[in-house]
Amino acid sequence: MKTATLLSVRSATKRFGGLVAVNELSFDIYPGEVVGLLGPNGSGKTTAMNLISGALPVNGGEILFHGQPIHTLKSHQIARLGIARTFQLVKVLGSMSCMDNVIAGLAFKPRPLFGKAATQRALALLVQVGLGEFAHLPAGDLTYINQKRLELARALALEPQILLLDEWLAGLNPTELQQGIALIQQLQSTGLTILMVEHVMDAVHALCSRCVVMNAGTKIADGPTAQVLKEPEVVRAYLGEDVDGGEEETAETHHA
Repeated sequence: MKTATLLSVRSATKRFGGLVAVNELSFDIYPGEVVGLLGPNGSGKTTAMNLISGALPVNGGEILFHGQPIHTLKSHQIARLGIARTFQLVKVLGSMSCMDNVIAGLAFKPRPLFGKAATQRALALLVQVGLGEFAHLPAGDLTYINQKRLELARALALEPQILLLDEWLAGLNPTELQQGIALIQQLQSTGLTILMVEHVMDAVHALCSRCVVMNAGTKIADGPTAQVLKEPEVVRAYLGEDVDGGEEETAETHHA
């Protein structure tokens, strides 16, 4: 039996002029879940993440966290409530050290940390994501992959109840991918709830018990991962063509 929802998206809509980027999107996320938010490029996934995190305002519908509306709040207010995120385009404070990047995040969590306590916690988070040796290096000097790790550490500094990952595993080589999957599994084992936009199907299968699939701003599927990826409408969304007859195909076959 499922517990009360942690996050509820209710008919959320976002328009950019005449373009409806997210069209009456609805889904629930329960505590401890790792849910994949999937769909072809341009389907509205990142826009949906922006609505949840407060980076963009909704034009219709509502978003509830612990049953309370958050869609009228600013992004920093939502972060303090316990929703943290990483971005598709990595955003680090390049002139500051890795340590100071994470310390900045610790100042915005519900119970802020400063001074020696913040330094100790920041180092622990850097070690957790594999960046302990780079604590005093300017963030701008990190490789792209390690900047992603740093952004994750800064998000974790907020002590989130739900973590939004926007293609965090994109661009990793096979070894890094397995390390990234293991790190997310470790976070999951602590009870952290995760909503992740992801195109790497190995990661989706390894991490996501459930997937929500979007196409052209609209939800077209929501259910167990293996089942959803075989649904004809999902396959058509990824392929852009009819798939009736012939050998069985799945979305992952063409989007690995």
